[in-house]
Amino acid sequence: MKFFVNFLSAFRIAAAFAIIPTLMFGLYWTTFILFVLASISDWFDGFLARKYNVCTKLGGVMDHIGDKLLVVNALIMLAIMTPVWFIFVPIIIMVARELYISGLREFLGTQKIEMAVPKPRFSMGKIKTTLQMVAISALLLLFALSTIMTTTDSRFVMWLITILPYIGMWGLWLALVASLWSATQYTFTFAQKLKQIKK
Repeated sequence: MKFFVNFLSAFRIAAAFAIIPTLMFGLYWTTFILFVLASISDWFDGFLARKYNVCTKLGGVMDHIGDKLLVVNALIMLAIMTPVWFIFVPIIIMVARELYISGLREFLGTQKIEMAVPKPRFSMGKIKTTLQMVAISALLLLFALSTIMTTTDSRFVMWLITILPYIGMWGLWLALVASLWSATQYTFTFAQKLKQIKK
């Protein structure tokens, strides 16, 4: 089971890199399916690791890297492909937030101090990640559906094409709020950890 859990994290890392060329070459359905499967694996490997008590330091690192790469790579590609302010502004701020938190963690790491992820099941960080994945999935599905828009008269497809931009846009802005809230929590934690260094 430990191997399977780590495999899911490795799959997420591979998918994070794979969505870049698939988007570049217009393979939107492939990108959408890859991203959705990778997003589901994020929840699934954590559930299995806790249920079967196979949590390891390597698995935790791979899980963290996979999550960040998947979301950040997708966000950057969407910002490039959707050059409108209400899409790329929240994306730029959220990517900057990830760099900021990574910087705090790296500094504390040099001091051999760990800044753990908040434990509550519905922590703001988890809410942020969930909102990001929903928003990204909606926008990727919109790209995919646009490839069949001229060849279908399905009302359901047309309804999806109408509503998905709003899900993607509002999902990103809600994720931004959760992202900033989470960054504030991390900043307070970082400030507390600094006191250990001064002592």
